Amino acid sequence: MQRLRRTTMLIAAAAVLAPALCAAETLTYSLPEETAELRAGAGQETAQNNCTACHSVDYIARQPPKMGKPYWEGVVKKMIVSYHAQIDEADAAAIVDYLAATY
Repeated sequence: MQRLRRTTMLIAAAAVLAPALCAAETLTYSLPEETAELRAGAGQETAQNNCTACHSVDYIARQPPKMGKPYWEGVVKKMIVSYHAQIDEADAAAIVDYLAATY
């Protein structure tokens, strides 16, 4: 009985909210052009192709400086595991080496 009551309430709520959701206006906005560039170094192109698919170069440049390879291994692993970045193992290793050497 309680399950039926809950289902009925969910259906009623959906019926009440549906018109408002359908009438919602789509918002659009334009992002400014990327002006920052990754620092030159071995692996720069690999980092550019993989990392900037999701975030700006400024995001990379604002990470704590000189953190070393273990730090960047953790960051790249987090991007792959937690955020599902599509980076293969060879590219991940190249990105870690690049970031550890240049940032």
